[in-house]
Amino acid sequence: MKSSVIVFPGSNCDRDVAIALEKLQFKNQMVWHKESKLPKSDLIVIPGGFSYGDYLRSGAIAGKSLIIDEVIKAANSGCLVLGICNGFQILTETGLLKGTLLRNKNLKFINKDIHIQVINNETKFSNKYKKDQVLKINIAHNEGNYFTDSKHLQKMKDENLIAFKYCDENGNKNKNSNPNGSLNDIAGIFNSNKNILGMMPHPERMVDQMISNKDGENLFTSLLN
Repeated sequence: MKSSVIVFPGSNCDRDVAIALEKLQFKNQMVWHKESKLPKSDLIVIPGGFSYGDYLRSGAIAGKSLIIDEVIKAANSGCLVLGICNGFQILTETGLLKGTLLRNKNLKFINKDIHIQVINNETKFSNKYKKDQVLKINIAHNEGNYFTDSKHLQKMKDENLIAFKYCDENGNKNKNSNPNGSLNDIAGIFNSNKNILGMMPHPERMVDQMISNKDGENLFTSLLN
């Protein structure tokens, strides 16, 4: 499978994603934000970091970059798109995913391992997981508090567009298991066609047992299935 990782000024997880993809046998290319054309890709990844220093609003400037027009065209044509952390924020800025990412409820940057539960395991991104499986994944963000209006929240529930929810190690959901105040404990969502996934946790950091765990690996191997 051919993948492209978009790189912005301030991206700092682009190499992490590239290493994870190449470890799992993706044929990956790095694409600078000023490029006007995307290489042929089965998967586009918008990585985490602090694109443009998070000026104006997280993802706001990156969402207007030259390459994003090509990402939108590819996504609307059915290409798989994965936005991780700042990538999720950028996807909401472009309108490819609905909703927004607000400041964390405690108004502090959070960097720690947390637990999330697989809500929909019947997509290209999640088919290697079991439904309701609990994963231990790292988060590192200041604006991860997902919010949307009640109408769209109901649509996501009705159409199974919620990918992951924050939980504790046993799969329970409460105020202590939700690290950032995200609406309905949402950690990741799909678009209506389920070819776009945005998530705040970092699966690319969880693909090597020696340095963390391998709970993120199945997200990438699902894409190869």
